[in-house]
Amino acid sequence: MIRAQEEIIRHDLDTRIVLLSGPRQVGKTTLSKRLFERYDYLNQDLAEHRLAIRERSWDRAKDLVILDELHKMRAWKSWLKGVWDVEGARPRLLVTGSSRLDVARRMGESLAGRFFLHRLHPFDLKELLGQLPTDEAFETLMAVGGFPEPFLDGTTRFHGRWRRSHLDIILRQDLIDLDAIRDIQSVETLVEMLRVRVGSTVSMSGMARDLQRDPKTIKRYLDLLENLHVVFKVTPYHKSVPRSLLKEPKFYFHDVALVPDLGARLENLVACALRKELDRLEDGAGTRTGLHYLRTKDGRELGFAVAMEGRVTHLIEVKTADEVPTRAFEHFSAFMPRVSKIQLVSSLKREKTYPGGTEVRGLAPWLASLELGRG
Repeated sequence: MIRAQEEIIRHDLDTRIVLLSGPRQVGKTTLSKRLFERYDYLNQDLAEHRLAIRERSWDRAKDLVILDELHKMRAWKSWLKGVWDVEGARPRLLVTGSSRLDVARRMGESLAGRFFLHRLHPFDLKELLGQLPTDEAFETLMAVGGFPEPFLDGTTRFHGRWRRSHLDIILRQDLIDLDAIRDIQSVETLVEMLRVRVGSTVSMSGMARDLQRDPKTIKRYLDLLENLHVVFKVTPYHKSVPRSLLKEPKFYFHDVALVPDLGARLENLVACALRKELDRLEDGAGTRTGLHYLRTKDGRELGFAVAMEGRVTHLIEVKTADEVPTRAFEHFSAFMPRVSKIQLVSSLKREKTYPGGTEVRGLAPWLASLELGRG
């Protein structure tokens, strides 16, 4: 499968270090090795490669040097800054990692002006457009998620086996590399609790009571799960919306198929597509974005509010079959002029629009043609 970011990453490598971040087994190494025929690949996890990295003894006749999991090396940013300042843009440098490099870049010495960040996500309907029929791609994503290996296999049996191995490596290897956590069992339980809470707000104090841990520990665990690309957070939007709840976030999984409830899985699929599109706009165009939900204390709620450059541009609700627009559109749009109001329906007989601008769209076709940057 062709990845949508290949061309822009290849272009960025001519003038910058490229940091390529994303979940484990999302296809970072495969994409990296497709960029140029002549490359040198070094992985910080391998002892013999660690020595070559430390000695800087890669093949400078190659078009590209791929440094995988470099963030596990102590003071890696200072080391990388030194390489760039001495050698410049040749050979090209691509750094990949399964931990969030956009978080790591804010710690220690800055690489400002020397790199571009790209975040690689699992397959979604937009990226698969033209490679598979949309209906087939949608059914496969809902069944086994968008990580390349289970998606290409296409069976729930394989996904079940892959999922256990995938999570086990993250929780028992990557998590320990990132933070010396001994209570892995509590983190595993937290993941199971999050799976059945997708689409619902998450209370740190409630989770803490259930796990018999303090709220600060739960927040730390959730931050680590975000940094390792297991989940991502959607926060409440409150600017200019009276009586809004301000604190509790929602969490969604990068692996859609981890969500057991069908309705919640559908919402998670939309959340993944929106997050991926917004990351694309940030990484490729420098657009400042935000993904939120809306809820007031008197019960009005909308699934997603998309913000770009500080202004909400899209209000989005997700339904399985309900074609009647939610009344929450009317309430929230009163505080947000020029906002697009879209209800996405999985099983839709006919698309339609209303005089006030509200749209009812088929979920799969809308996601396949998603272009948030056009307003």
